[in-house]
Amino acid sequence: MSKSDDQKMAALVKKNAAKAAKAKAKTRGQYDDTISQETDDDTELRNFFSEMKKREF
Repeated sequence: MSKSDDQKMAALVKKNAAKAAKAKAKTRGQYDDTISQETDDDTELRNFFSEMKKREF
């Protein structure tokens, strides 16, 4: 790769990293400040129950 290709690639990586950081921001607290923020336990429980909904018993 040439030097200009390396610079273009670095710019693209930086742009995508910024998008990823922005996408991970939590939006739950913006509506009501009195609602507590999610903890790791909350996300684990949500993932667990979403998997359980997919299964048939």
